[in-house]
Amino acid sequence: MLSGATPIFSQFGDDVYASDVVQQAISCIVQEMKKLTPQHIRQKHNKDITPINGNIQSVLNAPNPLMTTSEFIEKIIWSLFLNYNAFIIPVFYTWEDEKGNTQRHYTGLYPVQPREVDFYEDAAGNFSVNFKFGNGEEFEFPYSEIIHIKYKYSVNEFMGGNDFGQPDNGALLKTLELNEQLLNGVSKAMKSSFAVNGIVKYKTLIDGEKTEAKLRELETKLNNSESGLMGLDLSTEYVPIDKKLELVDAETLKFIDEKILRTYGVPLAILTGDYTKEQYEAFYQKTLETLITALSQAFTKTLFTKGELSHGNRIQFFPRDLIFMSVSEKLEFVRLLGDSGSIYENEKRVAFGLMPLAELEGVRMQSLNYVNVADAQKYQVGNSNSEGGNTKNV
Repeated sequence: MLSGATPIFSQFGDDVYASDVVQQAISCIVQEMKKLTPQHIRQKHNKDITPINGNIQSVLNAPNPLMTTSEFIEKIIWSLFLNYNAFIIPVFYTWEDEKGNTQRHYTGLYPVQPREVDFYEDAAGNFSVNFKFGNGEEFEFPYSEIIHIKYKYSVNEFMGGNDFGQPDNGALLKTLELNEQLLNGVSKAMKSSFAVNGIVKYKTLIDGEKTEAKLRELETKLNNSESGLMGLDLSTEYVPIDKKLELVDAETLKFIDEKILRTYGVPLAILTGDYTKEQYEAFYQKTLETLITALSQAFTKTLFTKGELSHGNRIQFFPRDLIFMSVSEKLEFVRLLGDSGSIYENEKRVAFGLMPLAELEGVRMQSLNYVNVADAQKYQVGNSNSEGGNTKNV
């Protein structure tokens, strides 16, 4: 860097992911994010949204030969939570069109997990990034051509996470350590309950061999007993051991689990699947929506040139299967705005989480038997005929 600093980041710590609660929490987020549908859209001057079914959409539908779209998203989100950074390398070739503009044709999108990431800046202020992988290979790319998604992007200028571009799990590790101690305590208590429950005392003096024989005889009787009862003669006495096992109460374990889950914004009800619409709505708005926004903006920033961005091109991840409103609520929402012609037909589809359709571009309908907005006034006040009279529609 021109400032003299050398931003080199080693990836990636994963100590916290030995916890089953952590894995379950992240898995909840990942499984919901897999339902997203990425779409290339165009919107100019806050007008209607138009879906674009070109080269970029094709590569979004089939990112690379190894992955489906849902697997592609799953890989990205897991990498993001494991490393607080996710990198995707777009593969493309370029050519010049008849106007002399450089065009790109994308052939694949590949999520990568480098072991080390180096950032460089040249005298012109251009950034590049060098990836070092586990097999020793190194590749350098212009940073503007890499899709980089950051999680907990705060103290570091280039990477998500802490000063060194790594997950800052210090506080979480303390909670996980406490959780492990509690679970170990429960495990030891269970094992103790299976240990010696009593002592059989022989009231006579017997040598070692006879003691062994008596023990074998006692074990045989125990193994053969189906009722759980065993008879003893006058020469023996059974002395039970009074055990007072102290188990961790359920409320304490629940508190620790919820404390871990809060780190990832996953309520316990979401983890167990026993959630209400309101709980899912809160989970979506608090946890999922920010990730969806981050994905959409990161893909848009890299996949389009400045000229394409100026024409309203962007990538939007549509949450078709994540919408938390009930069907009746969505219908009422669309009816209230649709009757007045306040929303476009494609906006109605988006409200249901469906992708916009090209044939509905620029179409708005309103009540009056749902005519086109541009024709509504003709139906309302009537058309003037050639003789100067009016023909009104009833």
